[in-house]
Amino acid sequence: MLIKWRPTKQVWLRPAPPRSGPQAMKVLLLTGLGALFSAYFWDDNFEPARLQGARVLLTGAAGGAGVGEELAYHYARLGSHLVLTAQAEALLQKVVGNCRKLGAPNVFYIAADMASPEAPERVVQFALDKLGGLDYLVLNHLGGVPAGMRARSAQATRWLVQVNFLSYVQLTKLALPSLTDSKGSLVVVSTLLGRVPVSFSTPYSAAKFALDSFFSSLRRELDVQDVNVAITMCVLGLWDPASTVEGVRGVMRAKASPGPKAALAVIRGGATRASCVFYPWRLHLLCLLRGWLPHPRAWFIRQDLNISAVAA
Repeated sequence: MLIKWRPTKQVWLRPAPPRSGPQAMKVLLLTGLGALFSAYFWDDNFEPARLQGARVLLTGAAGGAGVGEELAYHYARLGSHLVLTAQAEALLQKVVGNCRKLGAPNVFYIAADMASPEAPERVVQFALDKLGGLDYLVLNHLGGVPAGMRARSAQATRWLVQVNFLSYVQLTKLALPSLTDSKGSLVVVSTLLGRVPVSFSTPYSAAKFALDSFFSSLRRELDVQDVNVAITMCVLGLWDPASTVEGVRGVMRAKASPGPKAALAVIRGGATRASCVFYPWRLHLLCLLRGWLPHPRAWFIRQDLNISAVAA
């Protein structure tokens, strides 16, 4: 009996086509927006009473373009014991006097220039001697290029890295044993330039990126070692001191945020042991766009930057 062989028809199952680029980006963007709104309206369980009697070392507490002075006043109102440091002694004395009027039980100050590698050890030892230990180390100092230095020279870059990165590392290393004993918190005040590259700020931005990488890695190390010290990274935008606004007048189109509100956001984040704080909150979206939508991100950045003014 002959059996005829007939070839069978093969059916290939094709995988479903992936989402198109615009569709995928839309899903990611909607997911990110949902996460942002949830974070914005989420109750952070902030209890001001936790800061009453807390021992706080705050750097960059006077002068400059930071929120240090407002941070000092908020901590004073909340009843914290303070050691304040900044470069300008006269300005520090003014802030100390105001903190005492606002109700701080103890306020001490030490003038120090973080461009000097010896300054961090002197500051931390002073704080430990005066307060007997630390519950919060709030790193807020910053420094721009000094007068007489070319902005992108090797000398200016070394100076910026010492002030805006290495001094943070030194202060952290020196204060960490005390913070470990008290199960305290490290609060690191940074800027958007440590998350998103921006034109015309190369050395400063490099130092801020290093800051974010260092403390993110340190957080993982402490977690693995079961060390109960919280690290809160605070990403702040432009705030409203006159020196800050004047320094970018005609260059940045972004509106300044209120300094007291930015400072309060930092304090709330540290007190609730949040891993990251964004103020204003829309900065979180810009950081997410860095990975998801690089071209729109560049467009958003250019809207806040007056290129012709920078070139001039």
